[in-house]
Amino acid sequence: MLSYQHHYHAGNPADVHKHAMLAWMLDYFVQKDKPMTYIETHSGRGLYDLGDAAALKTGEAAQGVGTLEQALPPDHPYRQRLNEVRFKYGPMAYPGSPLIAAMTMREMDTIHLAELHPGENAVLVEHLTQWDAHIHQQDGFKLAQAICPPTPRRGLLLVDPSYEVKADYDSIPNDIAKVARKWNVGILALWYPILTSGSHGHMLSALTTLFPDALRHEVRFGPVREGHRMIGSGMFVINPPYGLAEHAALLGKIFK
Repeated sequence: MLSYQHHYHAGNPADVHKHAMLAWMLDYFVQKDKPMTYIETHSGRGLYDLGDAAALKTGEAAQGVGTLEQALPPDHPYRQRLNEVRFKYGPMAYPGSPLIAAMTMREMDTIHLAELHPGENAVLVEHLTQWDAHIHQQDGFKLAQAICPPTPRRGLLLVDPSYEVKADYDSIPNDIAKVARKWNVGILALWYPILTSGSHGHMLSALTTLFPDALRHEVRFGPVREGHRMIGSGMFVINPPYGLAEHAALLGKIFK
């Protein structure tokens, strides 16, 4: 259940969709001189090398950030984070969501990152060492339940599971509902894959029933390699910030 390794898939089209929306939301928060909390339930290692053997084996980044980045405006927060990471770590470096958050947030802000996989957690600690991030080797939903509502209360939760455990599709709506009851002012963002099997359908129906006012945004793309079952990416955002729907609509155009 802990076999998933994102470095094979870093920078793929789904990452571009997810990270561009995340970077925009984080930038929205830091425009105001008020502290915020960022929580992530499935953090990964935070920083990836698109030139390593794992990334080159799948070639997914070439069809993701390698193709789609230039379609975004130069001042987009996602492109700004990409440029900062490349300047700091080298031209083939790619930031995961924890690093995008850490490089956006300020000293007044608080960041909690959960990563259960012991190897990935150790690398995450190494990559985030210069930032004052609270890194937890535990189940992300248990962490969110324990600290919500967080201090500061203003903030964002990102749920980005691997979905390697098929039961996730059944349990996630209830898990998110528990967090939402405790943190009713938080922005809760869930990423999900759009698969040829349609596995996400039941989960999205349950979430839409629970949160009819949430923003659901999806993009479609061709399989990144022969036999690949992911044909799109989705974000389900509870309490979406003002302007996110318009930004998502513009973002969707780069995938067409």
